[in-house]
Amino acid sequence: MLQFRNVEAEPTDQVTTWPFEALVTAIDRGLVPDWQPIFAEIRRAPWGQVARSIERYLEVSDRDGSTVLFQLAIDRAREVAEAAEKGEVAERVRDAIARSGLTSAQFANEVGTSASRLSTYATGSATPPASLLIRIERLSSGDA
Repeated sequence: MLQFRNVEAEPTDQVTTWPFEALVTAIDRGLVPDWQPIFAEIRRAPWGQVARSIERYLEVSDRDGSTVLFQLAIDRAREVAEAAEKGEVAERVRDAIARSGLTSAQFANEVGTSASRLSTYATGSATPPASLLIRIERLSSGDA
């Protein structure tokens, strides 16, 4: 059973309240069941404080099975989050085109891109720059 020493936390506390030393203890001395709440927090917030603290530890720790596993968990959580974000942007582009009442070619021309490039944004195979996404959303709302 995982136990923390010299820290103001218990293994049953929310992982987000654990100090750095408790995370290190869980990684070094814990077992897979002890890691599950950490993995859940990494999935919830791949760039959050827990993930960042673990990254900081991984930079200075010896590479072993558990550290590799935690790095893979962070990498995978970020990949999943980025894919979801790309999908959300693609949906926003598709919705903007539909709301505009224009053809895709007309819409692309109005926002300053090509129809083929707009198609890559609408399918999620590419992500538009922030400035173009703003123009896309403005055109669809009539603020262009």
